[in-house]
Amino acid sequence: MSKRAVRPANDAVAQYKQILKTVLDNRPSGTRQRLAETLRKNRSFVSQIANPAYLTPIPAQHLQSIFEICHFSPREKRDFTAAYDLAHPRRLAIAPQQAATRTIALAVPDLGDAQKNREFEELIVQLVKRIAHFSHDIRE
Repeated sequence: MSKRAVRPANDAVAQYKQILKTVLDNRPSGTRQRLAETLRKNRSFVSQIANPAYLTPIPAQHLQSIFEICHFSPREKRDFTAAYDLAHPRRLAIAPQQAATRTIALAVPDLGDAQKNREFEELIVQLVKRIAHFSHDIRE
């Protein structure tokens, strides 16, 4: 097979993985680890799904978690989703939909440092997600 004979789906897989890689590269350290923990996978799994050289697809059930943990911008999410849909037609339509959520306000201390405040907020978000996931496991 010549280099020109690459299937368009492979190009789209590499394209959405490149978007994920770029997003991850622009996020604070620890994002890959948080993503691995949320997906209940090893950190090496995150490295593999973010590497455009590996054409193994990202499982559709992980997409919503990836968008949330990595804080995709609307444009990044749109571009990623378009490439994902091109690579895997109809897979997005059968992917699990995000559960209904509600927003609550919480008064927390100001730690006096923007980075520390972001990390503190992320810890709270992750705690709530783990509790929600745990409660879902109990009901099943």
